[in-house]
Amino acid sequence: MQNFELTILGCSSATPTSQRNPTAQLLNVAERFFLIDCGEATQIQLRKFKLKFQRINHIFISHLHGDHYLGLIGLLSSMHLLGRTVDLHIYCPPELKEIIDVQFTYSQTYLKYNIIYHYHNYVNNDIIFEDEKVEIRTIVLNHRIPCCGFIFTEKPILAHILKEKLEKYQIPFEQILAIKKGADFTTDKGEIIQNKQLVTNRMKPRSYAYCSDTCYDERIIEFIKGATLLYHEATFMDEMLLRAKETFHSTALQAATIAQKAEVKTLMIGHYSARYKDLQPLLDEAKSVFKNTILAVEGESTRLEFEN
Repeated sequence: MQNFELTILGCSSATPTSQRNPTAQLLNVAERFFLIDCGEATQIQLRKFKLKFQRINHIFISHLHGDHYLGLIGLLSSMHLLGRTVDLHIYCPPELKEIIDVQFTYSQTYLKYNIIYHYHNYVNNDIIFEDEKVEIRTIVLNHRIPCCGFIFTEKPILAHILKEKLEKYQIPFEQILAIKKGADFTTDKGEIIQNKQLVTNRMKPRSYAYCSDTCYDERIIEFIKGATLLYHEATFMDEMLLRAKETFHSTALQAATIAQKAEVKTLMIGHYSARYKDLQPLLDEAKSVFKNTILAVEGESTRLEFEN
């Protein structure tokens, strides 16, 4: 079974605390390492949790509030100083290139590797990366400045054909791949053998939906429907609903409501306001609506499991 694992590097909101750093996550899909946002201390967290950041070839920045990208310059510099030569892809707001260029121009830093920029349009939910293992789309979010989330969906894993069925129906070699992908089989006598009779249980592809900074907005539901794991910001408890609306953020109760309506398997809440020393009340509030809720905790990894 290929890896599909999320590691939390930072889970605080705009102001870091002595216990929590700004937003950053590392997602491993089939040994493809995707860095999702890059708040302050991201590279320190990568070292602390023994994650090799030179294996990161794709970085996704949701928006240009500092708690989601201010760790990027340092990370890029360290990659350079450690001898990186492999291209690095950054998926980001168009203005981020200008910010990075200014930093490196005035420090007279000349990277040994190329940065390839891919810009969000913040209008459509676009496919921004795809290979044979995973597809990544943007999710347009409702925040104070242009902001998007991302949904990472693994490509369907080929089913295994039952050996006894191969022999029983004398299935030709050239039809095996189509059957693994879901095709039925027609015998020489014209009998149609349904795919489910030929293969082991086909696993539903896993998916991770990341909704960084957003107010409560049900328009995202259709794009995250049925996700294996949903990360949805929960900056405040519902007693601060007015403050959440003013800042275009969400409460734990609202995050849970989105998870319930989207019928996701598991909800992870994060992006906690620094006012909350104890996170248990946020978890309790979310669980009152959506029982299968967990906290984003720095250094903890969550493995996404298959569903039949």
